[in-house]
Amino acid sequence: MILAAGLGTRLSPLTNYRPKALMPIRNRPLIDRNIAYLQSYGVAQLVVNAHHLSGQLLAHLENGERFGIPVHVREERKIMGTGGGIKNVEDFWDDQPFIVMNGDILTDINLGEAYQRHLESGALATLILHSREPFNQVLVDRQMNLVDIAGRNLPDRLAFTGIHIINPALLSLIPGGRYSSIVDHYKRLIASGRNIRGHRVEGNQWHDIGTFSAYLEANRTASGGESFLLGEGCDVHSESKLSDWVVLGAACSIREGAHVERSVLWDHVTVNSGARVIDSVVTSGRKVRQDLVDAVY
Repeated sequence: MILAAGLGTRLSPLTNYRPKALMPIRNRPLIDRNIAYLQSYGVAQLVVNAHHLSGQLLAHLENGERFGIPVHVREERKIMGTGGGIKNVEDFWDDQPFIVMNGDILTDINLGEAYQRHLESGALATLILHSREPFNQVLVDRQMNLVDIAGRNLPDRLAFTGIHIINPALLSLIPGGRYSSIVDHYKRLIASGRNIRGHRVEGNQWHDIGTFSAYLEANRTASGGESFLLGEGCDVHSESKLSDWVVLGAACSIREGAHVERSVLWDHVTVNSGARVIDSVVTSGRKVRQDLVDAVY
């Protein structure tokens, strides 16, 4: 399951135009990257929950036709939260442990190893953890049993990556038909002595695409060493300037004397002569007539 129903308020105003799961990372929607990631570990069927701008997700996913596997979309009329959203698709699962992944992360974590460790442990759920300030909130013991989940960053704790492996038996412990947080359920289960475990990973790529700065950073580091990415049909004038790193979507026009630096331009963007775009994101179809610095337009 990919959790993609969130409002994306931390990424506003970008999420006024697209749901977070469809944010382009180097001209490829984030959800496409995550589906390919899950497929690489043998995932053969997916369910995605949707609420904010759900019509865009439905149209894009097309029941999975572009991916070659079934991709089901479960719309939530009222947002259900991470716990309620997982419970709401209870009929989707069989009797095997299943994977849940936040729709706003980008990673290359070894999911196969984590899944195997979960099978060996017999835990109700296994949370994939790493050390990542300022998100370190999860306390584990030496056997990687979860002891506590705090609401703030604390020393000697680990961060939840947003990927977990869940036994279907856990679903009966989540009330249906209402909003809830899966982390709150984990806290309750830990307190009652249930077996909730962690699996620690290190040295992996991981981005939480939750803020403007994190979105820019993901576009920069997902380059594979390529500084400038130009989408199909771009027109970059020979007397314009691209600096440091730049991602241009399809059919962008960078006119004479324009300067673009450390920025992401979505499709069909025009930067007029003499205008500068620095550390910024420009959404589809915009015409930049004056300087943009640390801005979303």
